[in-house]
Amino acid sequence: MDDSVRKSCWGVTVWTVAIFSAFMMLGFLFSNAETLAVAAN
Repeated sequence: MDDSVRKSCWGVTVWTVAIFSAFMMLGFLFSNAETLAVAAN
């Protein structure tokens, strides 16, 4: 019982970190795209 609780807790933690980092990378890419578009003009 204790092992399954610990395992599911780590699963939630991994998914949360993965989704958060994906949003951070998307924001970084879009902010860089805007900066490059402005620099090109």
